[in-house]
Amino acid sequence: MSLPDFLIAGVPKAGTSALHAALAPHPRLHLSAVKEPKFFLSDGPPPRRGGPGDVQTYQEHVWRRADYEALFDAAPPGALRGEATPFYLHDLDSHARIAKLLPDVRIILVLRDPVDRAHSNWAHLFGAGLESEADFLRAVQLEPRRVAAGWAQFWHYTGLGHYGSQLEHLLAHVDRERVLLLRYRDLRDRPAETLDRVCAFLGVETGLLAEAPPENVRAFVDDTRANAAIRLALRTGGRIGHHFPLPVRKVFRTPLLGLLHRRHGPRPRVTAAQRATLLPRFADEIRKLQDVSGESYADWLSLEHASRYQP
Repeated sequence: MSLPDFLIAGVPKAGTSALHAALAPHPRLHLSAVKEPKFFLSDGPPPRRGGPGDVQTYQEHVWRRADYEALFDAAPPGALRGEATPFYLHDLDSHARIAKLLPDVRIILVLRDPVDRAHSNWAHLFGAGLESEADFLRAVQLEPRRVAAGWAQFWHYTGLGHYGSQLEHLLAHVDRERVLLLRYRDLRDRPAETLDRVCAFLGVETGLLAEAPPENVRAFVDDTRANAAIRLALRTGGRIGHHFPLPVRKVFRTPLLGLLHRRHGPRPRVTAAQRATLLPRFADEIRKLQDVSGESYADWLSLEHASRYQP
């Protein structure tokens, strides 16, 4: 069987794509060419409904076991096999599936301040033309309605940041010593040191990797009247595009994205008012994360805390 030895299992918009790309050159590691196979997110075919663009994403899931194993067939002898699906931590049902099929798996989690993470998540979808709300807090207010309507996990702006409860649930299925917790800021600020931590955790040679290249970073666009019309067209395509083959979708989507991104600027940062509004939603989860992990995340509890990074 060709199954993974390790998983990068969380979280979205916290550098998992960068970590996947950074680990790929290591001679003792084999990362799947498909960056997010999402195999453990379902027990069969993925859902057939969701928000804008969700069904097209579901069509990309590698949900058949034979197809999943094939992702690792090219691994050199002796190499550790791995994949990165950052939604595994949030998907509680996936934890039992992982433990059953991969009883000795090692799991890597990259965590990010949950307010910053939610904001980056919104900015990514807005830049893709899929998020209709130009106001971040208004988009958060819509989250319960969207979740109830079956929108995919990437729309769970605050739900994806409930790390304490999610980690507690994961550790009921996977031993603590097989779970490595990293911080997004460390991957950005100290990539060589952080990558050595990952390699040591996996039991492969350290000192070979030094950079975590930016990956999956989407430009942010202004909320102009012209851009609003383009985003509406992209959302419409996101709702009906699954009826058409991928090459046909690209014929229409690619030029629209080109128009949308013809001019773009730096992404907005989380404001003090936004942080004050959202932090109470995460405070208990941050404290639980500290209790469950035995590590401090006290800086995330500060209203004065502000990320130095673009979302």
